[in-house]
Amino acid sequence: MFDVIVIGGGVTGGLVLRELTKYRLRAALLEKENDVCMGASKANSGIVHAGFDAAPDSLKAKFNVLGNKMMPQVCRELGVKYKNNGSLVVAFSDEDVKQLNELKARGKKNGVEGLEILDKTRLKETEKNISDEAVAALYAPTGGIVCPYELTIAAIGNAMDNGAELFTDFEVVSIRKQRDIFTVSAADGRSVEGRIVINCAGLASGKIASLVGDDYITVNGRKGEYILLDRESGDFVNHTLFFTPTRLGKGILVTQTADNNILLGPTAEEGITDTATSTDGLAFVIEKARKMCKNPPLFNTITSFAGVRAYSDKHDFIIEESKNVKGVIHCAGIESPGLTASPAIAKYVAETLVGGMLPLTKNDKFNGIRTPGYFFKDLSIEEKNEIIQHDSSYGKIVCRCEQITEGEILRAIRENPPAKDIDGVKRRTRAGMGRCQGGFCQPYVAELIAKEQNKRLDEITKSGKGSYLLTGVTK
Repeated sequence: MFDVIVIGGGVTGGLVLRELTKYRLRAALLEKENDVCMGASKANSGIVHAGFDAAPDSLKAKFNVLGNKMMPQVCRELGVKYKNNGSLVVAFSDEDVKQLNELKARGKKNGVEGLEILDKTRLKETEKNISDEAVAALYAPTGGIVCPYELTIAAIGNAMDNGAELFTDFEVVSIRKQRDIFTVSAADGRSVEGRIVINCAGLASGKIASLVGDDYITVNGRKGEYILLDRESGDFVNHTLFFTPTRLGKGILVTQTADNNILLGPTAEEGITDTATSTDGLAFVIEKARKMCKNPPLFNTITSFAGVRAYSDKHDFIIEESKNVKGVIHCAGIESPGLTASPAIAKYVAETLVGGMLPLTKNDKFNGIRTPGYFFKDLSIEEKNEIIQHDSSYGKIVCRCEQITEGEILRAIRENPPAKDIDGVKRRTRAGMGRCQGGFCQPYVAELIAKEQNKRLDEITKSGKGSYLLTGVTK
């Protein structure tokens, strides 16, 4: 029996769960996959948007600006990498320049600070590799970058450390209310009970809404393909570079990541929900990257991937109590700038919406600080030796590309929320995210998981649900 049940283990659900543990509430998170951060949050650009793009007075505008201000502190508390690198919306024509002025005025109305339009000379001084065709740019100094899956995992882990419970492989198929108590049931027959249900199910949030009769919430998918370059090219750009936005979003970007890779993308294909990359999609990303910058170092490409972003036909966030069933809260259609807005959304949902239904008493035992799990390579020799003296597993490098130790991998398998497969370890530690993409370290990571989980190697998966690395054991 829980006070609050959160459905969906993405960044919004994770930060909502963490916010709830600041109060004396029993909270649970239900995730349909075998791990958290398996939807849009794992294939996200990681951009902390300044807030100039959203329509004034929209929920996007409100929570974007608030979330942007909250993000640095949230990342410090959770030990998550964050960088205030600033963003540039680049113009290539007089019409684009006109739109930059409109964005600046909109941003000022939204409360975004420090917006400035740079002429061609200042733009070239700011970004040495910008295209010669670029004529101006809107500079937003409050823009930033964060690791989206690191933020999601850390938020959920911190919530669990503070008493929240996590149920994975829990695909919600029914929500029933009887005498003010909800019974939320999974496809495999399990069920949990609670007083309040919060729908943070991302692409499935429309489906979850329909379970309580809220068919007015329609959520669709928009596929985006990306190309990732090695950290060797991490200084190719200094800011996040955007084209002027279109109806489908902010378009292709060129940016550093929080781990100093270079990210190109995403495309925008409405109604497409598979996560396969395509020749046409990646060619489009390359074409736009070459338009934005001179000679992007595509020879340093280490991988490509795709993600699916949820959006509603309202083209704004849906954050409200159900129109049909009291006690159900929807956080649906959380498209861009949803990552940026997530800390502010979580605070509003907990304090205002949940607080309007249940009495909130501060949890005096709440500890919002989480020690980073991915840290060893940045320490001094003296600090490394001190750790190795206490735990020799930190003296063995497993992932040579990213310099990740056995100790960091074991920690990822053991701490909340525990990594269960190869990609789970990868998202928590970066083991396998380097140039060789796991070619050398993956077998040993699998051995560590098998040993910790007391399983055979042929039972270990890459990413759950039948993605086995081995088909059997030889004699």
